[in-house]
Amino acid sequence: MLLPLAAAAQPAPDYYFPESAEEKPWEEQKLQMPPYPKDETLLKIPVSGTTAFEFFIDLASVSVGQDGVIRYTLLAKSESGAKNVSFEGIKCKGRESKLYAFGRPDGTWSQARNPQWVRISGVQANRQQATLADDFFCPGRLIVSNTREALEALRHGGHPRASVSSEMWNQPQ
Repeated sequence: MLLPLAAAAQPAPDYYFPESAEEKPWEEQKLQMPPYPKDETLLKIPVSGTTAFEFFIDLASVSVGQDGVIRYTLLAKSESGAKNVSFEGIKCKGRESKLYAFGRPDGTWSQARNPQWVRISGVQANRQQATLADDFFCPGRLIVSNTREALEALRHGGHPRASVSSEMWNQPQ
C-alpha cells in the first residue's frame, strides 16, 4: 500500500511544466530573407469567402526555425490583379505573427520599418494569419514539427489536427 503513495510523492517530470525556471528565454534566430517568389512555387490557400483577396504561399520559402517560428512568403492578389508580397512569421506559442519585409516590383525585399510580434486575431482584415495558424502551422495549439509537415499541411489543404484547433483558440489556456 505504500508503493502508490511513494509514486504520488515523486515530483512531476519537467515536460508537464513548459514554463519551468530551467527553460531558456526565447530568442529569435537571425533572419535570412528567402529568394523572391516564383509563380511555379505559389500555392493558393483558402482564407475566407468574404475577402476580396486571394492568398498564395510560396512553398519554397516555408521553414520551421529552431526558434519555433514558421516563416513564409505570402502573396495577396486583389480582384483587380494588384499584388502585395510579404515575408512573415508565425509563432504558435503566444499565437503571434510578425511582418519582416515587403516585396518590391523589381523582385527585391524592403525590410519592415519596425517589425514587432503582434497577437493574431480572427478579424477579417488579417484573416490570412489566423487561417495559417489555425489550419496549417499551429493546429490544436501545437506547432508543426518540421518544414516537411508544414508543407504537407499546405499541400493537403489543412493539417489533420486543424478540425479541433479553431475552437481551442477561444478556450482559456
